[in-house]
Amino acid sequence: MATFISVPLKKSSEVDLVKPLSKFVTATYPAGDDQSEYLRAVEELNKLRKSALGRPLDKHESSLEILLRYYDQLCAVEPKFPFSENELCLTFTWKDAFDKGSLFGGSVKLALASLGYEKTCVLFNVGALASQIASEQNLDSDEGLKAAAKFYQLASGAFAHIKDTVLSALNRVPTMDISPDTVGTLSQIMLAQAQEVFFLKATSDKMKDAIIAKLANQAADFYGDAFKQCQYKENLPKYFYFQEVLPVLAAKHCIMQANAEFHQSTLAKQQKKFGEEIARLQHATELVKTVASRYDEYVNVKDLSDKISRALTAAKKDNDFIYHDRVPEVKDLDHIGKAALVKATAVQVPMSQKFTDLFEKMVPMAVQQAMSAYNQRKSEIVNRLIGTMREATNLCNGVLASLNLPAALEDLSGDSVPQSILEKSRAIIQQGGLQSIEKLIKDLPELLQRNREILDESLKMLDDEETTDNELRTKFSQRWNRTPSGDLYKPLRGEGTNFRNVLDKAVQADQVVRERYNAHCEMIALLCKSEAELTAAIPSANPAKTLQGSEVVGVLRSQLAQLDEVKKEREQLENDIKSAQFDMTTKFLTALAQDGAINEEALSVTELDSIYGGYTQKVQQSLRTQEEVLSNVQTSHQEFSTLKQSNAEANDRDEVMKKLASAHDSYVEISNNLREGTKFYNDLTEILLKFQNKCSDIVFARKTERDELLKELQQSIAREPSAPSFSVPAYQSNSSTPTPAGPAGPTPAPRTVFPQQPQSKPQPPARPPPPNITPQAASSAPPANMPPSSAPPQASPTPPMAPAGAPSQAQGPPYPTYQGYPGYYQMPMAYNPYGYGQYSMPYMPYQAPGQAGYPGAPQPGQGPYPYPQQPPQQQQPYYPQQ
Repeated sequence: MATFISVPLKKSSEVDLVKPLSKFVTATYPAGDDQSEYLRAVEELNKLRKSALGRPLDKHESSLEILLRYYDQLCAVEPKFPFSENELCLTFTWKDAFDKGSLFGGSVKLALASLGYEKTCVLFNVGALASQIASEQNLDSDEGLKAAAKFYQLASGAFAHIKDTVLSALNRVPTMDISPDTVGTLSQIMLAQAQEVFFLKATSDKMKDAIIAKLANQAADFYGDAFKQCQYKENLPKYFYFQEVLPVLAAKHCIMQANAEFHQSTLAKQQKKFGEEIARLQHATELVKTVASRYDEYVNVKDLSDKISRALTAAKKDNDFIYHDRVPEVKDLDHIGKAALVKATAVQVPMSQKFTDLFEKMVPMAVQQAMSAYNQRKSEIVNRLIGTMREATNLCNGVLASLNLPAALEDLSGDSVPQSILEKSRAIIQQGGLQSIEKLIKDLPELLQRNREILDESLKMLDDEETTDNELRTKFSQRWNRTPSGDLYKPLRGEGTNFRNVLDKAVQADQVVRERYNAHCEMIALLCKSEAELTAAIPSANPAKTLQGSEVVGVLRSQLAQLDEVKKEREQLENDIKSAQFDMTTKFLTALAQDGAINEEALSVTELDSIYGGYTQKVQQSLRTQEEVLSNVQTSHQEFSTLKQSNAEANDRDEVMKKLASAHDSYVEISNNLREGTKFYNDLTEILLKFQNKCSDIVFARKTERDELLKELQQSIAREPSAPSFSVPAYQSNSSTPTPAGPAGPTPAPRTVFPQQPQSKPQPPARPPPPNITPQAASSAPPANMPPSSAPPQASPTPPMAPAGAPSQAQGPPYPTYQGYPGYYQMPMAYNPYGYGQYSMPYMPYQAPGQAGYPGAPQPGQGPYPYPQQPPQQQQPYYPQQ
């Protein structure tokens, strides 16, 4: 029976998965056990790709298992890494499975930075290898039949899945082998072969003829559909693969239909319908004869033909001598039913039974993005609450400093330094005094400049690559068919603009800190001095010992203690807010598993309200308490000021005390601001380095893609013919009679066609009739009117055909017939593409090089050949048809 059809594998170029994936892992996940595990998984994934695509695969189920495992890993890893042209850019290059290349260039291939493209090509190889494994099965055994049916259905399902998903998985037009038309046809072919295997299984199990007939009829229907798809799709016939497949599909359609008619005839015989039996056997005989005459080089139907012939002979004999039943026309026979026992195996991940997710602990990118958004919302709430409390504390310190509290209560002697001022002085000295602030201020411009250089260098890489891309696009125009760099870099340029704005705001904040430091540096320097120097620097005032036992002083001290307690509670509350944690990863994973998507805003807002709602109430309560106590402090201070004896010296002393207290608070605030600024610049440096790596990676990937595209363009340009059409000079316009080519001559190379002028030479005399010779003479002696130098060779593979209009008695052996493809007419017997009888010229067979003169060449004494003869080594080289 007919040979089963298999599909060739696609070939891929080598891709290094380790470097880009490892870089993403180290940049995204902190150092630790998880990061180490992910890096090991990246190495395993790279090894798995090399095993699946980097070596020839045996036609065995173990090789198919490797392909399935790699496909499953791709499906599992796709949502966990940001595979795209402008993020994690990996370019995969695959060759067309059916294109064998040309003389001047390699086969057609496509390079895309798309994991969906890689998945599609791997799945194509799954279907191709499954078809090859099925074709290798022993169909004489029950296990072989079951395995073949399973693998053909798997192949059909793989190709059908590609047909449905390829256009959405790719952002460009795919190569022809994975186009929807091609894979749809391949899926139909595999399904037809699976149905044929079921027919063979039913035949070997000796099932009822009615069932076998339906199975065969359904297989014939599947093969017919596949044949139609091959014939009517515009692009498929361009493949040599489908030119070979087409006659096999036509032959199998006829064979399956003949089998259906044969088994249905047996059923008719059992039902005593002897005329129907003969009609169906006759139809089956015609179908088998068609296959034998047209597709004998592809299939062997001798056994089936003999079986049908024996059955037909016996049926006719019985009907002629016994039953005398009327034989109906084929068109009047009832249609044979159909039974489809096969269907394409749906692609459901995981396809491998031994699949284990290498990145099982890594959460999908959707969860990572949701966590990023959640952390941003959380940071906004935390910063707002902490900022509100710090503003309230600064306001409280400012009010107390303006009232010279608590220094005014401690300075009742009028000549010693208050204890609170001494404590402030010691605190500043312990923190490094002016030197620590000046060092931090000096370091800020260097940190700022480093960040600006990293950002500028990153954007310059993008600018240079975009300039090169624009130049090549201008040069090659429509041929430069890749995504413009300007469109691809928009997200990265947006990030760069945000970083630039952040740096500009940081510069403004640095300027504010410097101005505040300049305003308070003198008092801060005074606080850094010793107690004796402070005592000498602070003006003295008249003693006010009479107020030491006053009730107002006690009230003020009690109120200041309340404010200190509020500040301590606020510090503890700030620590609690910073340390509040909740595992949102589990909640996002659950939502993704249940709904297939994550409503991050709804989930985050709900959870953050439950976590920070209580803290928000505590912060508001702390603000109300401070406002109430400060109001009481201001009232009590007015009474204290009224009782206190005032003079010019006392006022000067109070002013200095206020400035010292304010200088301490400013020092603390400036120090915190400078440390935050230093940390901000250092953190921003890490972020900008990641941004620089991202720009570097995409520029490198674009360069690789650019080099690949340039190579393809060079090959396509080299394949283009370069011979232009041009007019022939006037002195060469006269041409001689064209020289006929022999039937065995080589196919000429494409040449430039010159316009031919009408011949000015008179026509030769009419050709005399051929001599009447015997067939033996015809095979051994040349015609009388043929020159001796042009006698045909003795062993001619194809007998010459008599020209049109020659007498029938002079004809030689009949012209051999050639089997044609279904749907096309065979060459008419009387047609001779090399006959020149209409010009009354003698038939001249092709003269091989090295023999006597070329037929039709000028005889001695005649004029020279009109066209200049060129030596063989200067002939125009052969260029393939485009």
